[in-house]
Amino acid sequence: MNSSYLQKPQDVERKWYIIDAADKPLGRVAACAASILRGKHLPTFTPNVDCGDHVIIINADKIVLTGNKLQQKSRFYHTGWVGGLKEIKYSDLMANAPEKAVMYAVGGMLPNTTLGRKALTRLRVYQGTEHNHQAQSPIMWEGEIK
Repeated sequence: MNSSYLQKPQDVERKWYIIDAADKPLGRVAACAASILRGKHLPTFTPNVDCGDHVIIINADKIVLTGNKLQQKSRFYHTGWVGGLKEIKYSDLMANAPEKAVMYAVGGMLPNTTLGRKALTRLRVYQGTEHNHQAQSPIMWEGEIK
């Protein structure tokens, strides 16, 4: 009988990947980043172990929202106070803080558990092409982002 490989938390070796988001759809980039953060691209993926890698997303200001999403899509959040439901349009979000739009998209694709929250801390998003993680010697993501 063959047994499945289960990775132990102390055996996890993390790599750093760069995803260039220029002229790519927001959802496709977010799905790719979420998969890397979870570790689903690895043959040693174990669902109950935090085995993902670090992700740096560059050119977040050049990311694309397809269709009419830029004018029609909104993000709703609640302040916690009575009547505190707030709305922000994606046209404003992409103009003022495109990093937050990418963070919201990736965070929505990760599980709502402690593993998902821990994985989101390994995501770094930058507007331009410059980032300050050269010491980690990140490599460009060669996988497909449709």
